[in-house]
Amino acid sequence: MHRLARLAFVAVAASAPHWALAADVDGRQLSPIWGIPFAGILLSIAVMPLLVPSFWHHHFGKVAAAWALAFLLPFAAMFGPAAAGSAFLHALVGEYIPFVILLSALFAVSGGIYIRGNLHGSPGLNTAILAIGAVLASLMGTTGASMLMIRPLIRANDNRRHKTHVFVFFIFIVSNAGGSLTPLGDPPLFLGFLKGVDFFWTVRQIGPETLFLVGWLLAIFFAMDSWFYHRREELLPRDPTPDTRGIGFDGARNFWLLGAIIGLVLLSGTWKGGIAFHLGDVEVGLPGLVRDVGLIIVALVSLRITPQAVHAENQFSWGPMQEVAKLFAGIFLTIIPVIAMLRAGVDGPFAPIIHAVTRADGSPDPAMYFWASGVLSSFLDNAPTYLVFFNTAGGDAKVLMTTLATTLAAISAGSVFMGANSYIGNAPNMMVKAVVEDRGVTMPSFFGYMAWSGAILVPLFIAMTFLFFR
Repeated sequence: MHRLARLAFVAVAASAPHWALAADVDGRQLSPIWGIPFAGILLSIAVMPLLVPSFWHHHFGKVAAAWALAFLLPFAAMFGPAAAGSAFLHALVGEYIPFVILLSALFAVSGGIYIRGNLHGSPGLNTAILAIGAVLASLMGTTGASMLMIRPLIRANDNRRHKTHVFVFFIFIVSNAGGSLTPLGDPPLFLGFLKGVDFFWTVRQIGPETLFLVGWLLAIFFAMDSWFYHRREELLPRDPTPDTRGIGFDGARNFWLLGAIIGLVLLSGTWKGGIAFHLGDVEVGLPGLVRDVGLIIVALVSLRITPQAVHAENQFSWGPMQEVAKLFAGIFLTIIPVIAMLRAGVDGPFAPIIHAVTRADGSPDPAMYFWASGVLSSFLDNAPTYLVFFNTAGGDAKVLMTTLATTLAAISAGSVFMGANSYIGNAPNMMVKAVVEDRGVTMPSFFGYMAWSGAILVPLFIAMTFLFFR
């Protein structure tokens, strides 16, 4: 159940940046205590599925609601019910509904595509699958690409004795680094897109960083996999899952629907419609409305045209998305005071964070932004992290895309790349782990996985700091 739970807060924080609340409440007057509900719900999502899985499975919605009320009720008592109601409405209409619709559409379409055939996991083929997955991650999201590619990769290596490293590198590359080139790739980048960052800005600005990281990871993986592959008795004498069908796709029509999703997202970002509707003090623009209605139609069409056998092969279920929807509500609310305090800058309670990523002359330090956003993304997931530092750097998309382009690139790269440092750093990490273990493959423990990331990823991140973010 908790596989996709982290996808909930992967996307969360984006909503907060343009909430009216930050302007209504002076963050300089708030205490860091107001951030406890936000920290509490993130830690609950990260820790409770590991420590009390049964309780979390049955009560995660109640836990999220409890943390939301822990913020909302005291806030309403201190600032008034009107302010609390306005904050809730902005969170719901401004970001929650559009984001859940996008995630649901991607989830439905990727779940309708099944890669059939019996592949054989040689080092060359495994490396090719990882490279293809990295490309797909920026087109259909790290979650969609992970769920599409992990099952054929498992089948391809089911006759190998040593294969844990294959899935560790899959998390590094497909579930994280590959999603860095478009707003569709990873929720933080889509949040930036909603805040005004150009759709193609990321591919232009962090394309070199992505090529560096993915290129090195593929090279290291190929060398490691080749060493294992040529060991004595590495291959099992019999293929556990022989498949006489030719390699191909079932449900391939969903690729057209994936293209429709990309088109709708692009449309909403480039079409400046003059028509807007108001729900309370929340403005809903026509381009966003068209996008969301279109995404709902795409999801319904996918469910209609996808054969039931394809969903069965992919073990498709709406359970994970239901979990996401419940967790979203709590995070969208509890992050409100955190954003207000961050917007207070050096005059607010989070001044030490601002000073840590700011040089003596007052300019932002891209290297510090890279590591600060990355370290938090390793454990608190990347969307809230992106949101925090996007606002810390000023929150003005036009300035961040031009004058402070290196800073925004550092925030984007840190948030996306370093989500691979732990299982809880990004939603697909735990999803992949759960799927792989369900197929009988042993994955590293929580700290065992961090030993892998510390040995392989951290040296590459250090090199990237000197090459790109000085």
